[in-house]
Amino acid sequence: MEWLTGPFEVTFVQRALWGGMLVSAICALAGTWVVLRGMAFLGDAMSHGLLPGVALAALFGGNLLVGALLSAAVMTAGVTALGRTPRLSQDTGIGLLFVGMLSLGVIIVSRSQSFAVDLTGFLFGDVLAVREQDLVLLGVALLLALAVSVLGHRAFLALTFDSRKAQTLGLRPRLAHAVLLGLLALAIVASFHIVGTLLVLGLLIAPPAAALPWARGVRGVMALAALLGVTATFGGLLLSWHLSTAAGATISALAVSLFFLSHLASALRHRRRARLLGAHAAATD
Repeated sequence: MEWLTGPFEVTFVQRALWGGMLVSAICALAGTWVVLRGMAFLGDAMSHGLLPGVALAALFGGNLLVGALLSAAVMTAGVTALGRTPRLSQDTGIGLLFVGMLSLGVIIVSRSQSFAVDLTGFLFGDVLAVREQDLVLLGVALLLALAVSVLGHRAFLALTFDSRKAQTLGLRPRLAHAVLLGLLALAIVASFHIVGTLLVLGLLIAPPAAALPWARGVRGVMALAALLGVTATFGGLLLSWHLSTAAGATISALAVSLFFLSHLASALRHRRRARLLGAHAAATD
């Protein structure tokens, strides 16, 4: 039992666990819609689109979270505006914003004397450096994400499965899409300093995708995704402690591994059901 509980007797590992659990819950709320709507590329683009604001904040000694929020707002507005351009596909617009914002961020960071350190911290985060004030901010972000998810659930659901019906029902799909982008931006901004922008997609996409074969309904996917994210956080911190690996990357890798295990188990379950149905049909004949 010492192998299992020993690492979590250390204060900074306890904070990392709480931080990862809060991030897992936030990412489950936003990531479920990302998976259901096929918005993984958008999530990737938005996570990298934070770099210019973070770089400017680091360069001038400002708050990195404020810089990330500003970049997220620019990305959200840009994606929303380009999505209304009839002759430009959404993927093209997202790709252009992705490359443009990432390039601008690298240009800004390259002006700093600590280019490599700043960029590494942005890309990979530092879950073991979570402070008490970070936990408070994550708690506030979780409450906000939960409020948006509850209030916008009906509109998000209609937008996901039938945008024309959403318009007919007066649910304002364009506004719902913009709010959903804001929820995604909130999840990414709240998470990037914990696991980094390259790894945040692991918690944003893998747990909801792993939950899909087993959960019934959107709320079920969210609940199971949060549980899987917490499992990945606990297991990742435990493995990183004993194996001396990067904590954030280990958490993300374990989340992705849970996705593959989930779909493998689901495939085996369906194959077993097919065999039982076949055997039952043969016995009936």
